[in-house]
Amino acid sequence: MSAEAKQLLEQIHSSTTRPWTLMEVCGGQTHALLRHGIDQLLPPEITLIHGPGCPVCVTATERIDQALALAEQPEVILCSYGDMLRVPGSNGRDLLSLRAQGADVRVIYSPLDVLELARQHPERQVVFFAVGFETTAPATALLAQQALAEAISNLKLLVAHVRVVPVLNQLLSDPACAVQGVLAAGHVCTVMGGSELNDLVQRRRRPVVITGFSAEELLQGILRCITQLERGEARVENAYGKAVSAEGNREAQTLLKHVFEPINTIWRGLGVINQGGYKLRPAFVQLALDHKDRQASNEQTAEQAECPSGLVLQGLLRPSACSSFGNRCTPDHPLGAPMVSSEGACAAYYRYQR
Repeated sequence: MSAEAKQLLEQIHSSTTRPWTLMEVCGGQTHALLRHGIDQLLPPEITLIHGPGCPVCVTATERIDQALALAEQPEVILCSYGDMLRVPGSNGRDLLSLRAQGADVRVIYSPLDVLELARQHPERQVVFFAVGFETTAPATALLAQQALAEAISNLKLLVAHVRVVPVLNQLLSDPACAVQGVLAAGHVCTVMGGSELNDLVQRRRRPVVITGFSAEELLQGILRCITQLERGEARVENAYGKAVSAEGNREAQTLLKHVFEPINTIWRGLGVINQGGYKLRPAFVQLALDHKDRQASNEQTAEQAECPSGLVLQGLLRPSACSSFGNRCTPDHPLGAPMVSSEGACAAYYRYQR
């Protein structure tokens, strides 16, 4: 551990006088906290809760089932990011197993790869299963603009992008929520800036510190959050100034507003989140695949009964406390999405937790 990290740890220990509970939002931050052992080096008074910051993990089961049904059609080339291929749908199947059975399912690294596939295969229907937070949504928006400009008729988008601030607002509004301070995801704030977070802090009266991903950046974020809590303050603080500005990326924001509009959407394990997702605006409707969601209810699906991912995503259950963790549920044989994704909390605990 670097001298800077050790100094920050000493400051955190000397600054902490009472118990505090912090939530890091991003799955990448969860992995970094465990990889560096920060969760075990902090004062015992500080409890870290791992938030729902893994877009693969929170993609609605209904959307995955829709992708599976599309991939089974012989005329379809279905494209998505690698993590999505192993996330199980409601019946336990995943896109990877369909590909093994002959379905044309392809891993892409950029949405513009999908555009090239559609150009190369005018006789096929190319579908992009678009997932991610506000960090990846601008690239999908650019794809939609380009496809419309070129009048490409064999390209469709199955949009499953989700928005971070609405889910934080909903979680923090719950009277039972134990979170007292939030470590915000630096990469999302690089795009969106701090204005949405300012509104969140005003409504929920919790400090929010924008934080990076290295050990030093995470410790700096924790120190600033604890300092605010000890002083009784609640404001947005930017501890990731090398990448995040107050206004964010205006061009990316303009692109998002032009192509997408916010909608209420289902987050896997959490239910319906008000304004928690995106859909294509009417001008882009020819590219859109209709969302086929069931009505929101409290009924338990087979997966929810077998995998308590909703409790993990809300920070109410540590992955290692799950009875299936590490035995019936592993990255090779996952019962739920948090064990699949490279940003999932269960995968982080499986890989790093001692």
